Amino acid sequence: MAKHRRDGEPSLFAPPASSLPLAARIRPRTLEEFAGQSHLLASGKSLRDAIERGSVSSMIFWGPPGSGKTTLAHLIARYTEREFVPFSAVTEGVPRLREIVGDAERRLAEHGRGTILFADEIHRLNKGQQDAFLPHVERGTFTIIGATTENPSFEINGALLSRVRVFVLEPLSEDDISGVVRTALSDRERGLGGMELLIEDGALALISQEADGDARRALTVLEAAADHVRSGGRITEEVAREAMQKRFARYDKAGEEHFNLLSAYHKSLRGSDPQGALYWMARMIDGGEDPMTIFRRALAMAAEDVGLADPQALQIAVAARDAYHMLGAPEGYLPLAEMTIYLATAPKSNSAKAALGAAMDAARRTPAAAVPLHIRNAPTKLMKELGYNEGYQYAHDSNEAYTPQEYLPEQLRGTELYRPGRFGFEKEITKRLAWWAELKAKATQERGDDEL
Repeated sequence: MAKHRRDGEPSLFAPPASSLPLAARIRPRTLEEFAGQSHLLASGKSLRDAIERGSVSSMIFWGPPGSGKTTLAHLIARYTEREFVPFSAVTEGVPRLREIVGDAERRLAEHGRGTILFADEIHRLNKGQQDAFLPHVERGTFTIIGATTENPSFEINGALLSRVRVFVLEPLSEDDISGVVRTALSDRERGLGGMELLIEDGALALISQEADGDARRALTVLEAAADHVRSGGRITEEVAREAMQKRFARYDKAGEEHFNLLSAYHKSLRGSDPQGALYWMARMIDGGEDPMTIFRRALAMAAEDVGLADPQALQIAVAARDAYHMLGAPEGYLPLAEMTIYLATAPKSNSAKAALGAAMDAARRTPAAAVPLHIRNAPTKLMKELGYNEGYQYAHDSNEAYTPQEYLPEQLRGTELYRPGRFGFEKEITKRLAWWAELKAKATQERGDDEL
């Protein structure tokens, strides 16, 4: 039987280290070398303690690209002396899983050595594939470590999610990225130390900032810059920018980040912060979002959060959308920005939303409430004889264009569904309602006097 390779031993089929990308060569070998994620790996944290004790259970790492999910899984396998077996959710399926299970069972029985099954992009596995893991996780055939950039709550089925711990990895800070770059430049064994390169502070700052928290991206840019200047060269800001070429924003139009940014945009508008609203709008545009998605959210916000405090808000949102249709990009971004600023700085009221909810509740409570006779039409003689339309008062016959009569069914008389807000145009609505209430009270008093 073939001897099982210990983690860290070279494979006969592995490429020579010198041919690997810099990001793969410089992969941390110890927890001390690992950059970032101090909220998980600082001394005394539960995950670090479990790793150092060698007693880790199945888990999922959820975080953005380049935050160290794969590296951390490798380190866990090394620290716990288990075999690291990668499983790609994109290219492999249940037949491959059966092979892994067989190997893991033999490894455990013959050598007493456990297995770390690393499921990269675990969110891409369908429900059947995820279910196939369950019995082996429960029996301890292997420990599964899944990596995902998507929210596990939505992408991992409940049965598997209940059997693992979820750890959230954060994007690396600019200081973390800067440290990774400096390490790669000085490491003579695995990095670029032998090239004796110099890097200007501006170039280091640019790479660290533009990496968007992704160490792999920073190292890829560094390697390209090093190849450009060659041994003994100097990496300037211009060289770094050239190596970077086009930086792509971290934005998935179908994933959680899509909804996160839309939420941030809406909440900035609602919170009357034009600076925040413009920033999140720009982030979505830069990430390739369809502007119509942004307009749809803005239209909803104009009705929900500005409402009658400024009735023009909805009109401006519709006009901005139509202007974008006419102009296209990039000219159409200007009406989008103008609309964003207008909505953020408009007075706010959710009274229309509250009124709609109250009206729907009332309608569901009284589905059979009869329409009052006096506001029913009476197109036939029989209807008139039955009292339809009897006593109806035509509002325009009065000087005030208002007649105090009841329009709600009997069960809901006196119900107040709409209460105007305190700002903007609704202050005027409040005045009108108060005036009509005064006319109604006066008419009621006069009817009472007549009856006496």
